[in-house]
Amino acid sequence: MEERGVRITIVFNNIAYDSRLRTSWGFAAFIEYDGHVVLFDTGGSGSILLDNMEQLGLDPQKIEVIVLSHIHGDHTDGLMDLLYTGVKPIVYLPKAFPETFKYTVRVHTEVIEVREPIEILPGVHSTGELGAIVEQALILETAEGMVIITGCAHPGVVRMIRKARSIVEGDVAFVTGGFHLDGSSRSQLENIIEDFRSLGVKQVGPSHCTGEIAISMFAEEYGDDFLDAGVGRVIVIGPEPTE
Repeated sequence: MEERGVRITIVFNNIAYDSRLRTSWGFAAFIEYDGHVVLFDTGGSGSILLDNMEQLGLDPQKIEVIVLSHIHGDHTDGLMDLLYTGVKPIVYLPKAFPETFKYTVRVHTEVIEVREPIEILPGVHSTGELGAIVEQALILETAEGMVIITGCAHPGVVRMIRKARSIVEGDVAFVTGGFHLDGSSRSQLENIIEDFRSLGVKQVGPSHCTGEIAISMFAEEYGDDFLDAGVGRVIVIGPEPTE
């Protein structure tokens, strides 16, 4: 596993953490890794996304790559306002996205359509398209093991972890993002948490659409290895990244 670290700042979420920031339904993470900046998803509002980034002192002009997990607006609606600021990151999105969406983005910047697993940057991978509601997750190789970030995990969060482990060898240091478990029964949640343990997931940060009951059960099971991933939380895995 690469001797790298990652700094993840949650810049859009419906779950609160930093009281200075605005909450709204959706998810986005500002990722600093090996001298690069990647934005994973763009939340459901460009104004909230940009306001939160400004409050946190994060410069959108530094974003080199945007990875969109899936087509739902709470993960994509912040994109155009971000592009209107003049940034021109490469946008990686599932091939299944509507052609009209791709065309609109291509007016402003380069688009790369993802179907199969792909290495986006050295040590940064997409799982490729998964599921009926087509979605990709992000994998980052660190000195502590791989970090997996999901948007909503519509294809199933356990399935996405297994896919990530088939792409990158090594331990799973941390999984965060939306796990889409709201409405799951307690027994289903117990089985999923057991799968996390059997897959060797060391730390978890369930958020966004995971559901309050599921989040509380992960917190109880993981204890100090449960990391609150509300908006404004900064999580460092592995060595502190440098610019």
